[in-house]
Amino acid sequence: MDANRPKLTRKTILLPIVGLTAFFLYILLFNVDIQEIIATAKTANLLILSTAVAVSIVEVFFYAVSWRSILNYLQVKISVIRSYLYVWYGTYIDIIIPAESISGEVCRVYLVNREQSGTGGKVVASVVTQRLLGMGMNVAFLIAGIMLLVANASVNPIIFNLILFFTAAIAAIMILLLLVSIKETWSVKIITALVRIGEFITRGRWKQLRQIEEEALKDAAIFHGSMKELIRKPQNLIVPTVLLAINWFCSLSVPYLVFLSLGFEVPWGIVFITGSIVVAVKSIPIGVPFEVGLPEITMTTLYTAMGVPAGISATATMLSRIITHWLRLGIGLGAQQWVELKLAPAPKTPPLTEKP
Repeated sequence: MDANRPKLTRKTILLPIVGLTAFFLYILLFNVDIQEIIATAKTANLLILSTAVAVSIVEVFFYAVSWRSILNYLQVKISVIRSYLYVWYGTYIDIIIPAESISGEVCRVYLVNREQSGTGGKVVASVVTQRLLGMGMNVAFLIAGIMLLVANASVNPIIFNLILFFTAAIAAIMILLLLVSIKETWSVKIITALVRIGEFITRGRWKQLRQIEEEALKDAAIFHGSMKELIRKPQNLIVPTVLLAINWFCSLSVPYLVFLSLGFEVPWGIVFITGSIVVAVKSIPIGVPFEVGLPEITMTTLYTAMGVPAGISATATMLSRIITHWLRLGIGLGAQQWVELKLAPAPKTPPLTEKP
């Protein structure tokens, strides 16, 4: 078995159990009976719920083709099918490695570079660019959500302040990430410092550190060159941005359709705000697992705070998470197995030599 292949660990299994337990204990504080959630879920319109599942799968497709569009501009050619499979693979890695919001992106960089050696710097530029575009979408949908709510009803001051906080936080992170992407000297200093630390820890016994440093500096130069090229010609990002906007709308349509399947037409403003806040928190590596438990608690709290009945909030949250988490875990695992079994390059074997 490949040593680099992700493995299920005790922590991987334990954290989802702890998270789900915390969520069920939390909803009891709202005096919502578990049996009531199950009974409400049974009333869901299966046709609308199936549409939500289809939209969720289509959502990932638009994310993949948006990323592929950036790669194509950087002269890294992969097929639509491969980009789709690699995104599903990365989604699986994101789910099984808690509190690592960039693990799926690192996985995609590895997969493309494994297929096309030497493209690491350009692929990193593609995922960083898509991350920046995604942050812009996050801010846009937060603002759109608050505008929709203000137009239809008064907004809870706590929710309004929360939106302002996340908008400012995302904007600050965008600026910092953009500066790091432009300032090549910063990357050189970081790489050099990490190598020095490695030499100190290993007392100079790890002879490959210098080679790693050279390769890292080479990839960093390619990365910064690619980022500067993208910044100089922003018109080339129009197509990826449009595709990513469709991806975001599909993503936020899933909970809306889930509510609709339960016979409750939730305002779009509530969906935009809740979805954008959850994505914002998940995208920040804060050191706290945010895959199971905390998303459900956050979603239920926000829905309830904005006027949705607690029972409906909890039921819609659970159904939405089955689609956007547990179903994706299964599809991502299938994509990971397919890529490793069918698309992974064959291991190189040493040439045979004749015996004397």
